[in-house]
Amino acid sequence: MQLYNTLSAEERAQLIDEAGKERLTLSFYAYAKIEDPKKFRDELFIAWNALDALGRIYVAHEGINAQMSVPADQFEAFRDTLEAYDFMKGIRLNVAVEQDNHSFLKLTIKVRHKIVADGLNDDTFDVTNKGVHLKAKEFNEMLEDPNTIVVDFRNHYESEVGHFEGAITPDVENFRESLPIINEQLQDFKENKNLLMYCTGGIRCEKASAYFKHQGFKNVFQLEGGIIEYTRQIKEEGIKSKFIGKNFVFDHRLGERITDDIIAQCHQCGKPCDNHTNCANDACHLLFIQCDECKAAMENCCSTECLETIHLPWEEQVQLRKGLQVGNKVFRKGKSDALKFKKSGELPDKPLAKAETKNIRQKIAVKKVLIGKAEHYYSKSKIAQFLIENKELSIGDKVLISGPTTGDQEVTITQMFANGGPCDTAKKGDQITFELPFRVRLSDKLYKIEL
Repeated sequence: MQLYNTLSAEERAQLIDEAGKERLTLSFYAYAKIEDPKKFRDELFIAWNALDALGRIYVAHEGINAQMSVPADQFEAFRDTLEAYDFMKGIRLNVAVEQDNHSFLKLTIKVRHKIVADGLNDDTFDVTNKGVHLKAKEFNEMLEDPNTIVVDFRNHYESEVGHFEGAITPDVENFRESLPIINEQLQDFKENKNLLMYCTGGIRCEKASAYFKHQGFKNVFQLEGGIIEYTRQIKEEGIKSKFIGKNFVFDHRLGERITDDIIAQCHQCGKPCDNHTNCANDACHLLFIQCDECKAAMENCCSTECLETIHLPWEEQVQLRKGLQVGNKVFRKGKSDALKFKKSGELPDKPLAKAETKNIRQKIAVKKVLIGKAEHYYSKSKIAQFLIENKELSIGDKVLISGPTTGDQEVTITQMFANGGPCDTAKKGDQITFELPFRVRLSDKLYKIEL
C-alpha cells in the first residue's frame, strides 16, 4: 500500500481550490510510550490520507507532535482516528487563530528519535514531574506578581515578532540551546521566584518544566496549550492580551496576528514590520523579516548577492550550489550579517506601529442578490463557469464574486456565453462562462449588484 505523497504542492493546492471546502489548521502533541513508532506512523498515514488530512508530524518512542490541516467537514472523523489510541483520548486540539486552506500541502509523518529535539537524557530525571498548568486568566494574574520571572522558550525569530510583556527572550536558534542558558541565568532564583514559561503550543514547556524542577526550581508554572490556546481563551472570555504582536507558526502562514502591535522591524530598511519571508535564492532560503517595499525592490531576496543569483540561468545556479550545505540552514541563517536591522535577545515591549486590520472575508457593503455559484475554472483560458440559480444576468451587469479564499471581487460582464453559445442575457438554469483575471473556487458565490 502507498504510504507517501504522490502529488506536488502545486497539484495539491489546485485540488484544494477545486474541492471548495473549508480546512482547519490545528496542532497537538502527546507524550506516551510507543513501542513501535514505525507501525504507529503507518497506521496514522493510512487513516489520515483517507480523510485528506495534511501536515507535518513527528512520532517517536516518546510520543507524537503534529501540525496539521484537516477538512472542516472531516474534523470529527479526524478526532475519531485519535480516540482510537488510549493515550490520545480527549486530547486537546489547538485550532489556529487564522485559517488558511493552504497552510500544509503534503502529509509528512516522520519517525524521529524525539518529537522535540531537546538534547536531554530523559533517563536522568522524571519527565512526568511537570510544572503547574495555568489557563489564560491565571497566567495573566501571575504575570502581575512581582515575584514572577517569565521565560519565552521559543527561538529568536519567533520572539522577535511577538512575546509576552516583560519576558526573557533567549537569543537562541533552537530549543536545546535555551535550556542550559536559562538554567545558568536563573540560578539565584530557584527558591524564591515563580518560574513562568510559555511556548507556541505547549510541547516545549512540557519537557522544560520537568527539567527545571529537576534542576531545583521550586515554583514552576507553564502556559497550558501555549500561545495558541491562550489566544483562544482571551477571545472567548474577553480577557486582555498580555501577549503583544504575532505568534510565529511553522506552516505556510509563518504567523498569526494576536494583537495589532508591530514590535519588529524590516531587517533591510528598518521600517516597522513583522512579516517573515524566505529568501528566493534556493541556495540561501534565509528566513527574515521583509516589508512590502523591500520585497518588491529585492524580489524576495535577503541581499544583493542573492538578487543577482536568482537572475542567473538555472544551470549556473545549480552549479554554484554544488558542494555547499544548503537547505538545512534555513533558520540558522536568520542571523546573517546582511540583515542590518535584525534584533535578538533583549526585545522591546513597546510597539513600533499598529497593523492595519484587514478581513478578506468581510462582504462589501453594497446591495446584492445571490444569483448563482461557481462550477469550474479553466486555468489555461482564464474562464470561469457558473450555474444561474436565481434571476437573470445580462451584459453590462456588475457582479460580485465572493468566497473564503477568493475574497470579494467586483467585475462588469462585457462578454458572456450561456450553454456553449454567446448570449446577452442568461436565465435561471443556464450554465454561463466568462473571462476573469483571477481564479474562482467551487465554494464561490455569484452576486448581482443592484445599482
